[in-house]
Amino acid sequence: MNVRTYICVVKLEQAIQSTKFKNQSHKAGLNILYTAWWLKTIMSKELKEFGLTHEQYNVLRILKGKYPDQICVRDVACRMIEKSSNVPRIVDRLEIKKLVKRTTSNIDKRETVITLTQSGLVLLEATTKKVDELMEHSLLLTEHDAVQLNSLLEKVRSKGD
Repeated sequence: MNVRTYICVVKLEQAIQSTKFKNQSHKAGLNILYTAWWLKTIMSKELKEFGLTHEQYNVLRILKGKYPDQICVRDVACRMIEKSSNVPRIVDRLEIKKLVKRTTSNIDKRETVITLTQSGLVLLEATTKKVDELMEHSLLLTEHDAVQLNSLLEKVRSKGD
């Protein structure tokens, strides 16, 4: 049995081998963390087949949102899912793979801007198709449940500021 199969069929208590939670809110917090890890793990496995990390994929998606315009590295960093990511290092690796092009800004010569290359667009299209399929088969939620979950997660984050 592989990790994906195992972690899909178990409850949180089985996954972490504990039934002791301070309260249901504490359990929900752990459940969010565990589910985020699970999603990242299965996505990372799919992305690895394309030679990408989760963070590299995130950068490519951000660039696609601005394409064909350029975007500065600082703005990419602000839009990252994981704020601790080292965006310049990620861009270095994407540039080596010829998936992005880095230039100096015409407006501010101190600023570095990046854009997707044609190869980056093609790879992003293929990876996004796989990720979308993965999400569709992994997140078995009705549209109503998804709306409700999104609302609850946004409520959790609104209290964290």
